Amino acid sequence: MMAQRTQVAIIGSGPAGLMLGHLLKAEGIDCVVLERQTRAHVESRIRAGVLETVTTDIMHRLGLGARMDAEGLVEDGFNLADGDMLVRIDIKALTGRNVVVYGQTELTRDLINAAPERGLNIVFEAADLALHDVDSDHPSVSYVADGVAHTLACDFIAGCDGFHGPSRRAIPADVVREYTHEYPFGWLGILADVPPCHDELIYANGPRGFALASMRSPTRSRYYIQVPQGESIDNWSEGRLWDELEGRFNGISQHGVTRGPALEMSIAPLRSYVFETMRHGRLFLAGDAAHIVPPTGAKGLNLAASDVIYLSDALIGHYRQRDEAGLLGYERRALARIWKSERFSWSLTKLMHSFPEQGAFERRMQIAELDYLANSPAMQTAIAENYVGLPL
Repeated sequence: MMAQRTQVAIIGSGPAGLMLGHLLKAEGIDCVVLERQTRAHVESRIRAGVLETVTTDIMHRLGLGARMDAEGLVEDGFNLADGDMLVRIDIKALTGRNVVVYGQTELTRDLINAAPERGLNIVFEAADLALHDVDSDHPSVSYVADGVAHTLACDFIAGCDGFHGPSRRAIPADVVREYTHEYPFGWLGILADVPPCHDELIYANGPRGFALASMRSPTRSRYYIQVPQGESIDNWSEGRLWDELEGRFNGISQHGVTRGPALEMSIAPLRSYVFETMRHGRLFLAGDAAHIVPPTGAKGLNLAASDVIYLSDALIGHYRQRDEAGLLGYERRALARIWKSERFSWSLTKLMHSFPEQGAFERRMQIAELDYLANSPAMQTAIAENYVGLPL
């Protein structure tokens, strides 16, 4: 058994864990990132692509935003559509801010590539990872790497290991507060090296339900359509999906859908989930370990970033000023923003999807809501404020 010690053990090398690690190392706080998967697996995961200012600000603060600035697409607006009605939300004019389209995959690579020169130790393929004594003053993490058993003693553990990771499960059931809502559909997505059909994102609803036209670059597109819960990817050929996308977007987009070979196709379920017990003893949760939002509102990665800001500030305050207020208030601060983002994602999901129990009345309500939105600057401002991200 090899014994090690650090100040903060970070579980998970997704954006939350990596951003937290870089922020702590920049302040001279020792930390180690432990990841159960291989580096190749982590760097290949296809995830979100719309970044709020809170996320881009972290990359700039770390001095790691050069590629994001060069390759990311600055978006001043987005669109909501129903049938042939297209409503543009001018987020720049309404809020003075914008969002950046830059794939989570690329952001993760930037953070991993910078780790060696910044002295951030990332241990990939940390098998049999387990958390110990999290409610004591001497927590630790055990794992196996290259066939050698390790114990990492630490002051604090940051659980940034996603919905299926071990961190959340280390919290006793009798103190857990959690809320969940499963949606009766998923998103079938396709990624392809073809130009986007529109210069800005289009969230569309219609008789066949939801569809999204998005992009990762001027030459790479990301599309989604709503499919029933439990749908099999085997039921969808590339040709069938492109036919469906052409029917949804050719009549309302600037350029029309361009077909191309799929780089990736998958179906993701939709859920809303909040694990309110974000702190237990010396264990703090951040990112998907504590909350899941439907991708409709583009909040998943950005909520992880705001968690990281709160948690890094709290840990820096503890080590630099011996100030415990940030640690004591972390859960409250994070949850206030999480629940507002959950509300926005839930409301946009209700507006832009077809539900199995939905009747003619509910469908007319969706159309009326979008019609009202099209002619209400106040409503558009509320949507824009939530979309670019509420203040920290």
